[in-house]
Amino acid sequence: MQITGLVADFLKYLKVEKKYSGHTIISYENDLTQFSLFCDRNFDIEEISLVKHTQIRTWIVSMISEDISSTSVNRKISALRSFYKWLMKKDIIVLNPMLKVNAPKKPKRLPVIVQDANISRLMEKSIIIDHDLDNTYELARNQFIITLLYSTGIRRAELISLKISDFNLPRKEIRVVGKGNKVRSIPLTDEMIGSFKEYLDHRQKETSEDHDVLLLTSSGKPIYARMVHTIVNRQLSSVTSLEKKSPHVLRHSFATHMLDRGADLNAIKEILGHASLAATQVYTHNSISKLKEAYNKAHPRT
Repeated sequence: MQITGLVADFLKYLKVEKKYSGHTIISYENDLTQFSLFCDRNFDIEEISLVKHTQIRTWIVSMISEDISSTSVNRKISALRSFYKWLMKKDIIVLNPMLKVNAPKKPKRLPVIVQDANISRLMEKSIIIDHDLDNTYELARNQFIITLLYSTGIRRAELISLKISDFNLPRKEIRVVGKGNKVRSIPLTDEMIGSFKEYLDHRQKETSEDHDVLLLTSSGKPIYARMVHTIVNRQLSSVTSLEKKSPHVLRHSFATHMLDRGADLNAIKEILGHASLAATQVYTHNSISKLKEAYNKAHPRT
């Protein structure tokens, strides 16, 4: 069977049965299409049964020679592994060539975080970054977005999909739908609840739209991913010189600061919605680095 047709069937499986997000499916489609084109152009192979582990290794080497980062290469290999597992499950192939393929080692990269002092400045309501905004609602919304991202550690996509009804004020928690449509509850502080109520007050004055969607533009439409990134980038630019200033930086900062203050690693895992503890353990490296720095500065024999 031809690779291109099987890729289309596999993507349909990811969308319908696995409930993968649109963004993830696009990534899989791009990676597997690149692999299919490589096999066709370099080996004149269109049939999946003709692909051997040697061709897959050649594809990996070609990507590395093009200076594609090891992170990107490993993502593409992961997509191919999932594809071949599906092919085996469907009895389309007998042997899995990926069993003879090793992924290149990824360099360890610590999460980028905003320091405590800068976070305090960022969270101060008296500091208004968007001086050019005359709209009081937009100012309140932007500050609320920053507060919500840092106070809960949620992802940008999770923020965008939040509804007013997701906030359970009597229980002081918020319902979040994460990756794979997995639902989790995150505790809310009294300060966060106050920010939520304040934001809703501004929203009611601004728009008569009866949306359950939590965050809206000034015209009453749901906000979108690029807008959130722009808002966070502008706000972070005022308090830090970090090169990376994305919503995920606030998520990393939240997790690291929680760990620094003695939070249990498993509790942080549940709040972040990680599938495994290994994904959460990356934040321990930041905490250990901070501990070593303090040790070297303060120890009398250093």
